[in-house]
Amino acid sequence: MNALFTAVSNEALGLTMLALIVVVIMLGFPTAFTLMGLGIMFGWVAFYDPAVHFWDNRIFDLMVQRAFGAMNNDTLISIPLFVLMGYVMERGALVDKMFYSVQLAFRRVPGSLAVTTLIICTFWGIASGLVGAVVVLMGVIAMRPMLNAGYDVKLASGVITAGGTLGILIPPSVMIIVYAAVTGQSVVKLYAAAMFPGFFLALLYLVYVVGWVLINPKIAPRLPPEQMKVAIPEWLGHLSTAYSRRMLPALFAALVAPRKALAVPAGGAVSVAPSLGAGQLLRGLGIASVPLLLAVVTMGTTWWYVVIHSQQDDNPAISAPAARQADAPAPPPGAGGLQEPPGSDTAAPPSSTALAEPPGAEQAPAASGGLQEPPGADSAAASPPSSGDTLKRLDEPQAEASHAAVPVEFYIGFWLITAALALVLAWYYWQFDAEQFEILRMLTSSVMPLGILTFVVLAVILFGITTATESAGVGAAGAFLMAWQAKTLTWQRTKEAVFLTAKTTAMVCWLFIGSAIFSAVFAILGGQGLVEHWVLSLNMTPIQFMLLSQAIIFVLGWPLEWTEIIVIFVPIFLPLLQHFHIDPMLWGVLVFVNLQAAFLSPPVAMSAFYLKGVSPPHVTINQIFAGMMPYMIIVIICMVFMYIWPGMTLWLPNYLYGN
Repeated sequence: MNALFTAVSNEALGLTMLALIVVVIMLGFPTAFTLMGLGIMFGWVAFYDPAVHFWDNRIFDLMVQRAFGAMNNDTLISIPLFVLMGYVMERGALVDKMFYSVQLAFRRVPGSLAVTTLIICTFWGIASGLVGAVVVLMGVIAMRPMLNAGYDVKLASGVITAGGTLGILIPPSVMIIVYAAVTGQSVVKLYAAAMFPGFFLALLYLVYVVGWVLINPKIAPRLPPEQMKVAIPEWLGHLSTAYSRRMLPALFAALVAPRKALAVPAGGAVSVAPSLGAGQLLRGLGIASVPLLLAVVTMGTTWWYVVIHSQQDDNPAISAPAARQADAPAPPPGAGGLQEPPGSDTAAPPSSTALAEPPGAEQAPAASGGLQEPPGADSAAASPPSSGDTLKRLDEPQAEASHAAVPVEFYIGFWLITAALALVLAWYYWQFDAEQFEILRMLTSSVMPLGILTFVVLAVILFGITTATESAGVGAAGAFLMAWQAKTLTWQRTKEAVFLTAKTTAMVCWLFIGSAIFSAVFAILGGQGLVEHWVLSLNMTPIQFMLLSQAIIFVLGWPLEWTEIIVIFVPIFLPLLQHFHIDPMLWGVLVFVNLQAAFLSPPVAMSAFYLKGVSPPHVTINQIFAGMMPYMIIVIICMVFMYIWPGMTLWLPNYLYGN
């Protein structure tokens, strides 16, 4: 056996290990335990010594060390909290009223049901971050109405599957948290960088759907008139008849002259109007003022932050929680993989992948059991840290931004946008009748609570008010409050949400442990160094390396899911970015967009199987696959725009946190 082990080089073992993990995962074995099992098996071979007993093989010490290091970071608690937030809202059945109200608001847009489905998928995906839950939920709510209205099966399935995957891209996203932990990058900067590309991809989806319907109206017939009407309450109809068809002046007039609404002539008779109290009128006036208030708050906040807040010398963008972590050591540039938490006694030096003793073990000479590299693994020490070497704290402090003077272009753009908003609001309120008021009331009651919660969760992270963990706690508490207010979250649904959260969190935690063991053994065997040497020997330009790396990830998305791609293959490419002078944040967001293909590409297109499970029997899996294909092309187009215009990705994190 000793002769067999020494006959095979460590580098060959490392490449065999990498190829075998893909084959085993494609066979259907669980990813986390497959990573762990292959890591232990190849590590046992790497550390094999015929003079040492089987149980004294140093791979078992490595397993304990990596598991301890991967789970010793309490900031990873943001993952279960964000997952709990999504499951509570999904189990609370808060999306039904939202879909109906948004569908009425867009009822005159071509392909209104498809447009509504895409908007709800995007908005709901942002709030929940759960691809499977969003696709299944929207498949139940929107698939049958679209098919009953005569929509093409490919159009209906495409918007649900493509829109449902956006939740894993647009923050707050569990995928971004996992990627930040694996690669050692800042989660808050990645959140800021992924914001614009995520919404831009959603916009491209929307343009494609509307354009397809305009070119071929038969794929999305217009809804019948009875489905486009809105039931108007009696008091609202009376108010419109007594004062004005336009509801904003009618509400003001009813507050000023309430006696006029006491009776309304109807066919020569006098009909007694329903009572209109001042409280009801004020509530109606408040609802009618929501679009105006949103515009004023948005533009006012923008002006305050850019012109006033960002120009102050004592920039308060550094939050108190972030300031307490200001002394935490930063990772080396371009370092990939998991990092030990700051202050952990088990952390290995960032410049070396040499194995350290597990926690509490005394340093011993090689003859007495201290961990050593296997013979021939001389390239391990020179290789960059891999995903098993370090575990970075996700809530790292944000660097204080050094903002320049506000450019003149901002003032020009600000006032142009303000003028455009004013014209849109004037046109809206000119058409604002009782039907529009009722639609706005439904939108306010169904969409606004979720919108406010999502905005608060993102804003407190991006502006440094709280850490990601604290923001996740706010989001989870807000989800419980929303479900309680809607009276839809029963004790049974609460138990289901908690159980699913524990199940998902356990999967992610085991995935981290398996990734840490696998990548540590892969680096020690010299696999990382061999891959880097091969790539550098090709003498590629930066754009060629960018295309090669993204093409490999795109192809891997066909047989693998995003979890396997991030924890196994992304750390291999990351150390090479510094050599090619590629911004790791730009490359990372390109990976996020690219990984949308992992949900849309057969044969392991999980979104298709999620939708098939809740679709009518006559909808085949091949029809769903065909409906998803155009959106894969749109993903590639979005990536081209991101590379040509890197400011779409880098402007917001650079502005908020500095270069």
